[in-house]
Amino acid sequence: QVQLAESGGGSVQAGGSLKLSCAASGYTRHRSMAWFRQGPGNEREGVACVEQDSSTTYARSVKGRFTISHDNAKNTLFLQMNSLKPEDTATYYCAKLIWPCNRVLIRPVPKDDSDIWGQGTLVTVSS
Repeated sequence: QVQLAESGGGSVQAGGSLKLSCAASGYTRHRSMAWFRQGPGNEREGVACVEQDSSTTYARSVKGRFTISHDNAKNTLFLQMNSLKPEDTATYYCAKLIWPCNRVLIRPVPKDDSDIWGQGTLVTVSS
């Protein structure tokens, strides 16, 4: 079973940057890879998604500030987060999914037993 491990979370002041990483322990044939977040008292939401053809999709709340990328050689997914705001505070999760990106970013978050999720990394943005 392939596992995903996120890293790079931490505390930062508003306006700062963080880069999250998600290392996969093996290769899979999932359609998309994505970053999600869940803040205190909130539903989990998709924030950025990339498909096998490298096309990307972003939630409106992060578009222009976050960049998703994937390094095939390192089998690692990244999320570069710039101009961070207090409302970006959340636990961030990466996932490999069977869903296309245009479904991934619509609530509720789609679920399938073949999807693979990481354990999450906490991002805290102070004002």
